Amino acid sequence: MASAHKQIVENIAGVSNILGLEKCESYLLFPGETALGDGFRALIYFLGLAYCFIGLSAITARFFRSMENVVKQTRKVVEIDPSTNAEIVRYEKVWNYTIADITLLAFGTSFPQISLATIDALRNIGDLYAGGLGPATLVGSAAFDLFPIHAVCVVVPKAGELKKISDIGVWLVELFWSFWAYIWLYIILEVWTPNVVTLWEALLTVLQFGLLLIHAYAQDKRWPYLSLPLERTERPEDWVPVEATSCKYEGNAYNVYSEINFGEDETRDIVDIFSIHSTSETGQAYQKVPGTYDGAECSNNDIQNKISLEDSHVLKLWKQQFVDALTLESTESRKLNNVYLRLARVSWQLLLVPWRLLFAFVPPSQIVHGWIAFICSLLFISGIAYIVTELTDLISCVTGINAYVIAFTALAGGTSWPDLVASKIAAERQTTADSAIANITCSNSVNIYVGIGIPWLIDAAYNFIAYREPLRIQNAEGLSFSLLVFFSTSVGCIAVLVFRRLTLGAELGGPRHWAWITCVYFMLLWIIFVVLSSLKVSGII
Repeated sequence: MASAHKQIVENIAGVSNILGLEKCESYLLFPGETALGDGFRALIYFLGLAYCFIGLSAITARFFRSMENVVKQTRKVVEIDPSTNAEIVRYEKVWNYTIADITLLAFGTSFPQISLATIDALRNIGDLYAGGLGPATLVGSAAFDLFPIHAVCVVVPKAGELKKISDIGVWLVELFWSFWAYIWLYIILEVWTPNVVTLWEALLTVLQFGLLLIHAYAQDKRWPYLSLPLERTERPEDWVPVEATSCKYEGNAYNVYSEINFGEDETRDIVDIFSIHSTSETGQAYQKVPGTYDGAECSNNDIQNKISLEDSHVLKLWKQQFVDALTLESTESRKLNNVYLRLARVSWQLLLVPWRLLFAFVPPSQIVHGWIAFICSLLFISGIAYIVTELTDLISCVTGINAYVIAFTALAGGTSWPDLVASKIAAERQTTADSAIANITCSNSVNIYVGIGIPWLIDAAYNFIAYREPLRIQNAEGLSFSLLVFFSTSVGCIAVLVFRRLTLGAELGGPRHWAWITCVYFMLLWIIFVVLSSLKVSGII
């Protein structure tokens, strides 16, 4: 009877905390915030969190554009034909397909989660306990990547259109390292050193990302003894459909100011970062020349070289970014007859103006093959991630909702937006499913090896040097339970993809009703993960 009474008291205390009956003295900007009602503060902080996610989506378009220029970088190879002594000029891509998918694509789209986890670790440096917000967000993001993003990619292709993985060997390697990442994390938390992370465990976690790169590259190159004996389906000539990307010049005095179209007007801000897989632009084909290179062909390499030689045109591009940021209505929008639709579009653009104006300071992606814009975009993403961590702490403090629950749901979904956009673009525009699915599996690996490994390495190294103590993990039991739930549900997800491959011949697309059934199934798996994980970390189960 006494134990039952004690349980009731604990439940009442928990409900009181969830309802925000305990006063939260923390604030974001001004101490006067604490005088406001907790309900009003919670609403404001939730709106602020949503606005940060809008900003994240705004910088994502610029980030993708810079990444496209990075992965499209080519190098000039000149050879001599031994029979004719004529020069043979070949432009080959600097980046390997597989390595670009794992590093630039998967790492780049996962950077919001990685920066959030790193910031959380830096805020807790010197504490014997690691911050729980970063790992929870990364595990929740892995579930969001695997289930909702797969659900979207399955229904994105047109009705009846089938898109399958062409290099099944590389995908199996990436899938193995993705599964092993979460098994490894569970071993650390529950088997070898329960509830603590040692310095060498954190270091091994980070180093395994290098092993993933080596193994995937070995599979792509079909190295003996290190690769699976699986043949690669021949990739089509137009890896990215021609209508998805096109080049044209705007007339000016120097004929070097260029514009790149990206399909429909409403998706022009979404850049096709998967054109690294196209062999038709800068291609593998050889071109014989008598002595000089004919630059009439529209190639990204030519455009990049010309623009880099004309600083004045780069300044024009940079100036145009600010003009575009302040433009509320496009020419196409003015042609709409529906006044309410035009008003809705203008209102949305007005909401984006502060973010777009801020991100206009990112240099044009035509400079240095997009590397400067790439790095600047990552810095802006890190700044947004810092604000997100502060708002999450405040929401948890004001409402009493467990921070892990917020991380599994709102943070995981918001920070995984670049992953969703990237995979959706690939599923729409690529003729195969390689990058759409590879982005998901590789992002999950990056989340553990880099997103959790580096923050834990920072805190573990500091604790080892300063205190000679390992890094302790708060609520390690709840995190381990989430890993088990994720692993179990992910097996169900991969099993369906394999079943679709065996029956329909492809992982994505197919008959409309089967695509939607698969979509609903994946979403149910995600709901199961979120509900069970949230109940566990909240102490309800």
